[in-house]
Amino acid sequence: MSTRWYVVQTHAHAEAKAVAHLERQGFTAYLPRYLKRRRHARRIETVPAPLFPRYLFVAIDLAAQRWRSIQSTLGVSRLVCVGDRPAQVADAVVDALKAREDEVGFIKLTRRLAFSPGDKVRIVEGAFVDNLALVEDVSDRDRVALLLNLLGRKVRVFVGADLIAAA
Repeated sequence: MSTRWYVVQTHAHAEAKAVAHLERQGFTAYLPRYLKRRRHARRIETVPAPLFPRYLFVAIDLAAQRWRSIQSTLGVSRLVCVGDRPAQVADAVVDALKAREDEVGFIKLTRRLAFSPGDKVRIVEGAFVDNLALVEDVSDRDRVALLLNLLGRKVRVFVGADLIAAA
């Protein structure tokens, strides 16, 4: 038998710890990550985050490696199994994820905006919170041009795409 990929479920927020301890035991672990935009204290920052929270991949040769030790590894909740055997993941899945990584090792996500010109939206944060508007234009830099009805006039306002929701 040869090395195949399997899925490990980790404890909450312990993916990096699980990877470190699995690798110390001689396993090859793969934790796909992406850069996530998060808003905190009126600041927007970009932070690394797991693509699949609480899950990672581990390469195991079931015939040659003592894979049952994974169950008691620090940071690991369980090895995902079907019956009493680990659940195998097709190599193509892991290869496809790795192919989408940038030069630093983060998965590049293609972000598709859920809005198009003419859609009615509600502003969920900022100076115009809870106002209804029409989407006029969607730029490729996470900015949306809205037509907002202020004092009986249509006024063009630019807001971040993460500040609006469908009305």
